Amino acid sequence: MKNLLRTKIIATIGPASDTEEKITELINAGARAFRINTSHAKQEDHLKILKKIRKQARQLNLYIPVILDLQGPKIRVGNLRQPLNLTEGENVVIKPCLDQAEETFIPVDYCGITQDLKKGNIILLDDGKIQLKTLKVDPQKIEAVVIDGGVLASRKGVNIPSAVINMPSITARDIEFIKFSVENNLDFIALSFVRQKEDIISAKEQIKQAGGDIPVIAKIEKPEAVENLSEIISVSDAILIARGDLGIEISPERVPVVQKHIIKEVNSSGKEVITATQMLESMIKEPIPTRAEASDVANAIIDGTDALLLTGETAVGKFPVKTVRTMKLIAENVEGSSLCRYNTYELKKNGDCSSDSQSIANAAIKILEEVEINAIVAFTRSGFTARLFSKAKPGVPVIVISDNTEICKRLNLLWGVFPYHMEFSPNFTEEFLRKTDDFLINNTFIERGNKIVITGGMPCLATGTTNFIRIHEVGSL
Repeated sequence: MKNLLRTKIIATIGPASDTEEKITELINAGARAFRINTSHAKQEDHLKILKKIRKQARQLNLYIPVILDLQGPKIRVGNLRQPLNLTEGENVVIKPCLDQAEETFIPVDYCGITQDLKKGNIILLDDGKIQLKTLKVDPQKIEAVVIDGGVLASRKGVNIPSAVINMPSITARDIEFIKFSVENNLDFIALSFVRQKEDIISAKEQIKQAGGDIPVIAKIEKPEAVENLSEIISVSDAILIARGDLGIEISPERVPVVQKHIIKEVNSSGKEVITATQMLESMIKEPIPTRAEASDVANAIIDGTDALLLTGETAVGKFPVKTVRTMKLIAENVEGSSLCRYNTYELKKNGDCSSDSQSIANAAIKILEEVEINAIVAFTRSGFTARLFSKAKPGVPVIVISDNTEICKRLNLLWGVFPYHMEFSPNFTEEFLRKTDDFLINNTFIERGNKIVITGGMPCLATGTTNFIRIHEVGSL
C-alpha cells in the first residue's frame, strides 16, 4: 500500500522545479501530474520541460499526465520603466499599450479597455492588492483614483469585476498553444476564464481542427462561470476551481461556499474536479505551512476534490519538494480519518452513464461492505469504468488496467485510481486470468491470496460500458 495516496497532487513546473532532478524529487514526494503555465516563457521552453517530465516518468515507470494551462483573455499591466508606488487618494492615468513612455502612466495590454470601462468601475491590480476607481474614460485613456495603494510592478494581473470585458475566450496565443498541445500529445488542456459552455465547445473545435482529441479542463474563475456552472460541466471533461482570480472577481468571503458548491456539482456529474491556488501559499517562502492552509487543504479533500493543484509553491517557491511532501502528509491524515466518506455515490442520473453500468458499479461497492476485499481491478479502454468507481470513493484502491498508455496517464488524475498498462487477451479466459494474477503480483501491491473484485466491459473488453463483475482470489487458479 506504499505511496497509495488517493487524492492526486498536481505540481506546476517553473524556475524552481524545471530540472530533471527536481521533477524526479517531486514525483517521489507525491506529485502525480504536472501543470505547465503558458502565461510565462515560450513554446520551446515548455517543450524542454515536457520532454524532461516524460523522460523521468518513463524511468520511474509511472503514467504522469501533463496539463497545459492556456493563458486565456488575461489582462495584465504592461512593461513599467520601474515599479510604481501608488498611494491612497492619488490620481493615475491608464492607457491601452504594452510599454510605459516617458510620461508616468499605467500601461495595460488590452486595447479595448477604454471601450469596456465606464465611470465608477473598480479596477483591481496585482491579485486585488491595489484598487482603483475610474473617474473619467475617453478613447485614449482612463483617469482613476487610488482606493487601496501599493507598489505595482510590470506584468501584474488586472481584474475588472464590475465590467463586461469583450475579449474572446480563446486568444490567438491560445490557438498557437493548442496546436503545440496537439503536436506534442499533451494529456489535458486547461481553458482559462471560461464564461459559458460555448467557450469549451470552441476550444474543442480548435483542438479538432488541429487534428487532436485532448480533454479540456474548464477553469472556474469568473462570476459568469459560477452562474453557468451546470452547462459548463456538461461539455467539459473536468473542472478546475481557480480560486485566485475567482476570489478577486466574486470577493474572498464567497469563495469557500462557492468552492463547496462546485465540488458537489462536479462530483454529481461524474467528472473530475481540481482545487487550486494558494493551497500552501506561505511555503513559497517558509518551510512549513500555516495552520489555516493545512485546514484549507484538508477541507478540500473532505469536500470531495479529486486533485489538488500547487501553483507558485512549486513553480517559484523556495521549497517545492517539501511543499509536495507536506501536502501529501495532510492528505494522508485526512484519508485515514473518519471524516472521509467512503463507498458512497453522489452521482446524478445522466446520459453519460447507463443504468447497467451503474448497477454493476453499485454492486461492486456493495461487495466491499460485505466481503474483505483488498482492491478493485477494473479493465478499461476508454476510462469509463475507472471514473464510475472513482466517484464512489471506494474504501479500497482501484487498480485500472488498460492497453492504452495515453488513457493510463489521463486516469492518474482520478481520486483513488492507480493505472497500469497491460495488453489484453481476445477473451476473458482462465489463461487470461492467470496472466492478470501474475501481472498484479509482479507490478502492483497485490499479493498472492489477496481477494479482489474484477470488473470491466465484455466481450473482449471493448463494449465501452461496464457489464461484468467477479470476486477472485489472486493466485487461486
